[in-house]
Amino acid sequence: MKKTNNTIRVETHVPVREVMRKNPIMIGIEATAAKAARAMCTEEVGSVIILKNTKPIGIVTEEDLACKVVAKDQKPSTVRVSDIMSTPLITVSAEKTVVDAATMMVKRKVRRLPVVDKEGKVIGIVTVRDLLTVSNELNELLNDIIEINREEIVEQGICAHCSQMSDDLKRVDNVMLCPSCREEENLR
Repeated sequence: MKKTNNTIRVETHVPVREVMRKNPIMIGIEATAAKAARAMCTEEVGSVIILKNTKPIGIVTEEDLACKVVAKDQKPSTVRVSDIMSTPLITVSAEKTVVDAATMMVKRKVRRLPVVDKEGKVIGIVTVRDLLTVSNELNELLNDIIEINREEIVEQGICAHCSQMSDDLKRVDNVMLCPSCREEENLR
């Protein structure tokens, strides 16, 4: 964690390879939109990477199928993926962090990034949903850390449960309780 100007920033260096989905669906450039759609349905994914001579050159997404085929009332079996794919293919290195990937997605206005190794071979894919999963897990962890480190406040006053005066009130579930009532709460 870094503290700067009264704010705390959590530095995360989670590599993309830790959150990517391995073995993304890939099809050849000669394939049709129908074949791309079938592959997406079979594998329950939202995109296929397009290959030309085993080299990744583009991507076809559900949105490409909807906007470039269905909305134009074209027959999917007659439309080539080369005509509807998004190019150039925007990729991210497996060694980059999830923050790098998220930044790239925002700047390039994409929701999916094929993940490549040092030789440029596609080894996975990372989506906005994958990054949100990491974010949610981090938020839960931070909440736990905050709860563990929360100062225990002891006050004098009237117990919210038994209405007795106490000089040892502590907050339990946002209610100030005396020692007897706290013990009773723990027994439930």
